[in-house]
Amino acid sequence: MNMIFFAFILAAFISLSTQAETPSQTCHYSTYKWNVNSRTTVDAKTVYKLRSELLPIEIDAASGCTLCEEDQETIRIPKLNEFKVCKKFASKIQLVLTELIEQGQPIRDVVGYRVGMTRGNVDNQGNRTQFSNHSFGVAIDINTNQNGLYDNCVQWNSKCRLIKGGIWNPSNPESWTADSLTVTLFKQNGFQWGGEIQGQQKDFMHFSPSGY
Repeated sequence: MNMIFFAFILAAFISLSTQAETPSQTCHYSTYKWNVNSRTTVDAKTVYKLRSELLPIEIDAASGCTLCEEDQETIRIPKLNEFKVCKKFASKIQLVLTELIEQGQPIRDVVGYRVGMTRGNVDNQGNRTQFSNHSFGVAIDINTNQNGLYDNCVQWNSKCRLIKGGIWNPSNPESWTADSLTVTLFKQNGFQWGGEIQGQQKDFMHFSPSGY
């Protein structure tokens, strides 16, 4: 009798484990569009659909991560705010941040999963038309108040224009540079730094597989 009971419990445990590993068949996310004319968010909404109904634009081709909140995992690190990232990258990001904090790096805040059309071409109403990497949970921002996003900035100079976050000061330990342990350790683990991306922008707070 005990063996039968044990077998029943084991079967139930295996069933629950399998369910936990199986992606949810439903998907929901809250999103918005960035309007470049008004410089405000517009068309805020929450989307509910079946996973089978996801469009290519709702799936990150490089990682397979989606816009679905069901595909995100909450990161909890002592003395740091909670945030979400794609489950595929969650353990690595948690390990890197934990190591950096243990090494004395001044990690003050982190922003992860946040769905919004904030990049790409602009439609006839002035709205951006592509989802950011944050939308898929594959990017994080660290210390936004000390590591701003700048445009007009092919190379760092006095003409670079701050458009988001706080002033970047390379002499401030909370502002990241190419020599910062934070940048080094993330790059060693497959994340590029937005302070080194090509083009008109430099995003000093930003880390993602592509840097964008």
